Amino acid sequence: MESIPAIELNAFVPARDFKLSKQFYLDLGFTLLWGNNDIAQFKIGPCTFLLQNFHVKEHSENFMMALKVEDADIWWDHFKRIGLAEKYPGLMLKPPTLQPWGLRVLYLADPSGVLWHIQDTKKA
Repeated sequence: MESIPAIELNAFVPARDFKLSKQFYLDLGFTLLWGNNDIAQFKIGPCTFLLQNFHVKEHSENFMMALKVEDADIWWDHFKRIGLAEKYPGLMLKPPTLQPWGLRVLYLADPSGVLWHIQDTKKA
């Protein structure tokens, strides 16, 4: 089968508190490309996603995103430096740890409960 061209793929990430979630992603280091009252597109490096002003608890708490980075320790240091856990009380945040499947993963849940796997391929 011949390859069919594609330009971009975006996940629609749910947000319980749209304003709070937008600020959260800006704090993480994402750039807001555009947005309105219902949706906003964020970018970091070549990666983008759409944050939507939509929330169903069960959906949000079972939604996961995986972001592959060169060094998860840089992200961890950034989160500590900006006081992410203090700014967002109750935030689930776990340092980079080597997982049994061979990837180091930093786990982070956003204010809506969306679980982010920020992963690199460094060995612990």
